[in-house]
Amino acid sequence: MKLALATLFVAPAVVAFAPASFGTRSSALYMSTETEEKAFTKLPASIKPGVVTGQALIDLLDNAKENGYAIPGVNIVGTNSINSCMEAAAKYGGPIMVTFSKGGGQFIAGKAADNTDDAASIAGCIAGAKHVREVAKLYGVPVVLHTDHCQKAWLPWIDGLMAANEEYFEEHGEPLFSSHMLDLSEESLEENIGICKTYMERFAKCNVLLEFELGVTGGEEDGVDNTDIDSSRLYTQPEEVWYAYEQLSQVPNAMFTCAASFGNVHGVYAPGNVELKPIILYNSQEYIKEKLGSDDDKPMKFVFHGGSGSSVDDIKYAIKAGVIKMNIDTDTQWAFWDGIRAYEAENHDYLQGQIGSPDGDDKPNKKYYDPRMSLRAGEEAMAERLCKAAEDLNCVNVLN
Repeated sequence: MKLALATLFVAPAVVAFAPASFGTRSSALYMSTETEEKAFTKLPASIKPGVVTGQALIDLLDNAKENGYAIPGVNIVGTNSINSCMEAAAKYGGPIMVTFSKGGGQFIAGKAADNTDDAASIAGCIAGAKHVREVAKLYGVPVVLHTDHCQKAWLPWIDGLMAANEEYFEEHGEPLFSSHMLDLSEESLEENIGICKTYMERFAKCNVLLEFELGVTGGEEDGVDNTDIDSSRLYTQPEEVWYAYEQLSQVPNAMFTCAASFGNVHGVYAPGNVELKPIILYNSQEYIKEKLGSDDDKPMKFVFHGGSGSSVDDIKYAIKAGVIKMNIDTDTQWAFWDGIRAYEAENHDYLQGQIGSPDGDDKPNKKYYDPRMSLRAGEEAMAERLCKAAEDLNCVNVLN
């Protein structure tokens, strides 16, 4: 992807947290962790192996911003891709964000399951989140449980997930998920942020972080199709980022991030077909800094959507502007498939029947067509691709 310097910095997705001066923070959530025993030498004591939420999540993203790395945010469709994420994180020595989409949740529940009123999409995401919570600590890494794009018509899906968060919070003192994304970028700025603010009030009561989108990420991903969008909408203005920041910061205990578009497009395209303008992110940071009268050069935390196929230079330039997470989907989908494809190619002659192989006409082939064999090959290939992504994001060996 081509990086363009312009008067504005445009990012597909930007994430920002409200500063301490806004809202009233829960004493339980923001309790000092100075006396806690550290699980990771390079991270604050609040961050432990397993799912991170609330203050621990803020501490993790602050650490990423301060130390110049971004967390891979990976779309998953089942336990195989979930496990690939955590396996990769354990290998590269950093955090990982496991991301559920509405369609991914439905797939986890089963495509034949009744999805009336998003029942399967909700149940599948909850089931996947519980799987992560059961096994994440075994990998010894911090894991962020997140959901991806939710447009206005899909809000009942988030309502269902929030009901699960609230129930989990009552029992465990933290939400089931770490964060949710609302993508209302197709609406007017005022309606977008107005709805986000209403949801932020609900999120804040159980320490859920909100990721919101400004501008539009082009291309198509998992039911969200912006392939024919006006190109001007691919670029967010600093004034829009400030408006959202100011409005959401009025909510007590607000935790939010912003996906601001700077020309990002979902999918992989030929070089030169996508023009990124990350200078928009820098200008947005400067604009907010001046409005706040702050000494912080990066008051916003940005997230990078549509990152597949982006050049390493573009990625690292965006991280310097405050990007603390980059979404990855297209590249990991290909990696998983390519692992399965390679397994079939290598073992083709053993996969033509239950009996009969190069080893003999009466030899069984069960150990080759056992689904775990090909699926494991996909897991390994996806994990390898994520380790490469972590290198690009400066997210290697950031734990210890």
